[in-house]
Amino acid sequence: MDFRLEVVVIPVSDVDRAKEFYQGLGWRLDADFATGPDFRVVQLTPPGSACAVIFGTGVTAAAPGSAEGLQLVASDIDAARAELASHGAEVMPVPKMTAQADPGGVSCTTRKSGPVAKSASSRHPSPW
Repeated sequence: MDFRLEVVVIPVSDVDRAKEFYQGLGWRLDADFATGPDFRVVQLTPPGSACAVIFGTGVTAAAPGSAEGLQLVASDIDAARAELASHGAEVMPVPKMTAQADPGGVSCTTRKSGPVAKSASSRHPSPW
């Protein structure tokens, strides 16, 4: 049986600002709807990804900017870094990876595709 991760919830403080940021990176807007003043969901998908992110009002009780460990994976890390920067993302180089943060403080790491080496310094070591 195949399992797919299709949606990741990102807590944000300013829904419109987050939407503008991710659309500015070239992410596809899949949905933006509200059922009232206390609930709005926005869903965007990175180019080439099968997994989308959602955020909004009343979507999660998590604190804005608290998402951790998100990774965008690219076959060419240098090209990915250049593209993100060309869209206005503040990118910070890390060895063989690029880190960026959205305006609400949600950080995300972009790395080259392929297996990730295990690290003894990982805060959340793999269970396998």
